[in-house]
Order: sequence, then structure tokens, then C-alpha cells
Amino acid sequence: MTAEQVGPASFGTSPTRWSTRGWLGAGTAGFLTLLAVLIALGGWALGHSQAVNTELIDRRSPALIASIRLEGALLNQETGIRGYGLTGNPVFLEPYTEGTAQERTALGQLRPLLDDDQRAADQLDEVLDRANAWREQYVRPVLDAPPGTTVALAEERAGTGKAAFDGLRASMRAGQEHLSVARADGRADLDVARTVRTWTFAAIIATVLAMTALVFVGLRRGVTRPLGNLSGQVRAVAGGDFGRPITAHGPADLRRLALDVESMRERLARELASSDRARSDLHEQAQELRRSNEELEQFAYVASHDLQEPLRKVASFCQLLQRRYAPELDARANQYIDFAVDGATRMQTLIEDLLSFSRVGRLHNQWQDIALEAVWRQVTAGHSVAVEETSAEISTGPLPTVAGDGTQLTMLFQNLLSNALKFRAPGRTPVIGLTAERDGDRWRFTFTDNGIGIEASFAERVFVIFQRLHTRDAYPGNGIGLAMCKKIVDFHGGAIALDPSHTGGARFTFTLPAAAAADGADSGTAGAGPGGAREPGAAPPGS
Repeated sequence: MTAEQVGPASFGTSPTRWSTRGWLGAGTAGFLTLLAVLIALGGWALGHSQAVNTELIDRRSPALIASIRLEGALLNQETGIRGYGLTGNPVFLEPYTEGTAQERTALGQLRPLLDDDQRAADQLDEVLDRANAWREQYVRPVLDAPPGTTVALAEERAGTGKAAFDGLRASMRAGQEHLSVARADGRADLDVARTVRTWTFAAIIATVLAMTALVFVGLRRGVTRPLGNLSGQVRAVAGGDFGRPITAHGPADLRRLALDVESMRERLARELASSDRARSDLHEQAQELRRSNEELEQFAYVASHDLQEPLRKVASFCQLLQRRYAPELDARANQYIDFAVDGATRMQTLIEDLLSFSRVGRLHNQWQDIALEAVWRQVTAGHSVAVEETSAEISTGPLPTVAGDGTQLTMLFQNLLSNALKFRAPGRTPVIGLTAERDGDRWRFTFTDNGIGIEASFAERVFVIFQRLHTRDAYPGNGIGLAMCKKIVDFHGGAIALDPSHTGGARFTFTLPAAAAADGADSGTAGAGPGGAREPGAAPPGS
């Protein structure tokens, strides 16, 4: 049955009420029961084979090997003592000494292996008794003979020694024959156990394969084929055919799954239509924002050229009018002309400050590693006259290298320093300090002065453009310096704030991103800004 032939009624019809879980549960229970029986049988066969194999490898074979080593040790002793008896040279006793040590080692290995074989243990005792008798009858007399009589005594007792050692070797062969028979029996038992194990596991494998074939057929008919039908329809929907309905047949739970997928498809189709509408609206808003930005750019151009020209003309002609008709004007008229000139001049200054504020992040965005030591020296040199006039004391700690735009960072420190010099406390020598400390992947700076200070209630207001806390007669300026500082720090991904707890002046803290080179990065990332690696000249995020 194809997907086109299955209609919505297929969700309610099925040749069986059993779900996939029911079929799988019943089949799994039967399979696991049979598998448990087979595993128990296989475990018994494997355990029996392992026990027989362990008996053969760990006891019977090592016992026979140790017995052979014991025989070799006794032969070494017999060879050594016989050579000494024939020559009287102590050098020939070396095999005897080595054989004695080898005998002790072989006995130490053989004794524990014969705990469950009384006959072999008795034969070993007989061998040891005969060995002791051979030593008493032949070895010790030869070893204890006075110098010069060894050869004669050895020849005298040669027959007795040979008969004793032959009896010893006969006992050794009898014990080895018994151990060989036991080892052969063990190998026969192991062959039988292996045969039983092989047939058992063959039966297990055959049963598992048969059950696997049954499971495969059942899954194919009850699960795979319905799932394949359902997945084909889902792929069609995922490929873009969102209007295609989802249908299915098979076990009850697969039909319920198809119904859930169909519900999801309908909801996704509705959400997609809504998303398309929202995307269209967003595109229109982006176009509008782009047009607005272009208009703002045009306004900035007009403000920097066309608006300033009339202001210059107003100020120039007012001053010309005052000079030419000064004798005919009274004091009030001259005052009005001064007001007009001052207003035009201040308007021109406001326009220039506003343009400078708008250029932050727009014209200056050449990101690179900036050594602030050099920037600070340049800034203080530019204010050298004001510093000399006020006798200001300026101190700094070690300044780091940061990632940013050199022009903007210079403007940042210029505004901070000029504010500290301008808002100095009357009758007090200005004391200005700048320090930096590492804070994760950023540097935290502290700029402190002992000027008139800023009240805590104005901690946020001082960073708003054109917000002044004093009259122009008391302190000149347009109230843009700290607003410019905030915009520069924000552009670099940092934050600036006034420390309200500081007294006896003002203290500002701000953060800047650390240079990539300072963190051990290669020079290719030196242009990284707050958003990560960036080519030189690229604007940071949000610019």
C-alpha cells in the first residue's frame, strides 16, 4: 500500500490491536527465557572445560615437569660425585652442588602438586628414601674421605653406589609413569569437555541465529515497513512539501506516532507561514533602518559642512557689524552682538562635538595591539602646558598592551586627563593616578584624581551626552567628554563606571580587552577585538 492509497481512516484501522511494545515485550520475554537456559548450559560447559583445563595445566603437567627436573637434579648429583670419586679433584663437585640446589627447588614445586594424589606422594617419599640411602652408602663416605684416599674409597664403593642409584632411578621412572598416565587421562577429559563445550556453543549460536531471523522478520513486517512508509512521508515534508498530510499503518503506537507527527506538521506549517510574514516585516524594517542610517550619514555631512558655514557667517558678520558701526552702537547693542557671536560659536562647538561622538566606531575602527604606555605618554605630552600650569602630579603603574583602536583609546585617556585637570579643587595641587590589573581576558583600569569629585546620585548622569553638572561660567565645555569615554569603552566591549564610594575626588574604573599576543597567541590574531579574531580595519560586533 502506497502513501497515496492510505487515507486518514488508516489511523483507526489495523489488523491487530497489539502495539509495537506488546509485540516486542512478548518476543523479548520468550527470547530472554530461551537465552537464559542456553547461557546456563553454556556456562556449565565452559566451567567444566575450564576446570579440566586448569587441572591439567596447573597440576598434572607441572607435576610431571617437576618430577623430570627432580630426576635431572639427582643425575647431576650422581655425575658430580662420580667425577670427584674418579679424580679426587674438588672442581668436579660443582655439578653435585648445583644438583642439590635444583633438587630442593624441584621438591618445593612438586610437593604441593601431589596433595590430591596419594599414590604419587607415596612414590615421591620412596624416591626420597632411596636418595637418602644412596647418599648414606656412597656420597657421604666419598665426601668425608681423607685427602689422598678419595679415589680408592670411591672405587671400593662404586658397586654399592651404582646399585643404590639404579634403585633410585627405577623409583623415579615409576613415579613419572604414574604422572604421565594421570596427565594423559587429564588430556582425554579435556578433549571430551572441549567437545561438549563446542557442541553446546554451536547449539547456542544456531538457536540465537534462528531467533535473530525470527526477530528480523517480525520487525520488518511489524515495525520497519510501517516506519519506512512514515519516514518517507516525513522526508517529503522536510524537503519542502509542507502541505502533504502524514498517514501510516501498522501497530497501534506507530499509528499514534503518525497522528502526532501530522499534528506537528500542521503546527509547523502555521508557524512557518507566520515566520515568513515576520521575516518579510523584518526585511522591510531592515530596509527602513538602512535608509535611516543613510539619512543620518547625510545629516552628519550636512552638519559638518553646510550647517557650520552659516554659523561662521553669522559670527563673522556680527563681529564685522560691531567693528564698523561701533561708534553708533550703545552698550546694550554691543552686548547683544556678543551674545549672538557667543551663541554661534557654541553652536559650532556643539556640532563638532556631536560629530566627534558619532564618529566613534564608525570612522575609527582599526583594531590592533595597542601599547598603552606609548598612548599615555602621548596624552600627557599633549597636556604638558596644563600640567605645568597646575603643577599636577601624575603617577601610573605598569600599563599593558590591549586590543583596540589606537585613535579611540587616545581620545579616551585625553578626555579623562583633561577632565581631571579641568575639575581640580581650588587651592589643591591636582594628583592624578592610573593603574591596571589583569581580570581574566580583560584589563581593569582605575583612574583617580583629587578634584571636586562627583556626587553618587550623578553616577549615571555624567555619562549622558550634553549633561552638565556645572554652569559654563564655572567650567567650560559641552558635557560630552565622559559620554565619549563611555561610548569608546562600550565599543571595545568593556564597561566604565564611577566609584561612588571614593571620596576626596573622582575615581573611574573601566575594562578593555587584553591583547591576543599577551596571552601567547600568534601574531595572526593581533587584530582581535572584543568579539574574537578580526582582520585589521574590520568593525567590531554591533558597530
